[in-house]
Amino acid sequence: MRELVRNIRWIEKSMDFESLEKHSDSLDVTPLESGLEAEVIKICTPESGFVLKIWNRHSKPEVGIQYKLLDVLHRQGKAVSKPIGWGVDESDNPVLLTSFDGLPVNRVDQSKLTQLAKVLLDIHKVPLESLGDFKLPQHEFVRYFYPGIHDHPDIENLLVQLVERAKIKQDSIIHGDYNLGNILEKDGNYTVIDWTNGQPGDPRYDMAWSNVLIWIYVSEKYYSVYRSAFLSETNYTDEELLLFEAIACLRWILLNRIAVLPKRKNTISRVKTLLLSNPYLHAKLL
Repeated sequence: MRELVRNIRWIEKSMDFESLEKHSDSLDVTPLESGLEAEVIKICTPESGFVLKIWNRHSKPEVGIQYKLLDVLHRQGKAVSKPIGWGVDESDNPVLLTSFDGLPVNRVDQSKLTQLAKVLLDIHKVPLESLGDFKLPQHEFVRYFYPGIHDHPDIENLLVQLVERAKIKQDSIIHGDYNLGNILEKDGNYTVIDWTNGQPGDPRYDMAWSNVLIWIYVSEKYYSVYRSAFLSETNYTDEELLLFEAIACLRWILLNRIAVLPKRKNTISRVKTLLLSNPYLHAKLL
């Protein structure tokens, strides 16, 4: 495992990388829970902790873009990991090295959810102009977030109507997959990770996707708390958020058809309740 670190061809690295190089012969390397797209490894030196993410599965994102975005956001004091370096391993898999900032949030309460809503909203406040010469790639909304939508006309037909009604914008930095698994907790501080989907987008979609996941994987009660926090901190209306939650829920329905999403014994029943509670949706989508 240590040889893997040594054999990476680093394309860009920060001053903090020196700590890793100085202790290259005495690294404490520990595999962390990994997702479907990448292997994740914790690396510790006597001075610092790092996380190395290796996209050695099917996904090969543009890690250099993530590195630059993290650098901009971190310099502005936003709740993201500090980027340390990026490059490719011996198999040409992209790798990203960041600071170690704790473990994913696994328990929530009203206070914590309110804080997590504020963390995302604080990121949305970063103007795109602050990126300077670095331009985030811009994607067509439906094509990017709804892969294979043309094979599911029942979802596509409804989605097209809702997107047209929503008048989606692309004037803010969004995370694209803000959920508890992508939020780390350490000493009362929160850090947002996995910026694979970071792009210019609509904050209302970012909030709505996060709301939907709280309903499905946590509870309807905490969804209400979380949603209220977003509404109280912005000028968005309840109706706006309801519309974007319908759009976000259609994404979950689509992904559930084409991929293996995490499920508990009550997941589908929660999704059905969500569909029935939203006037833009219907239970037949399941």
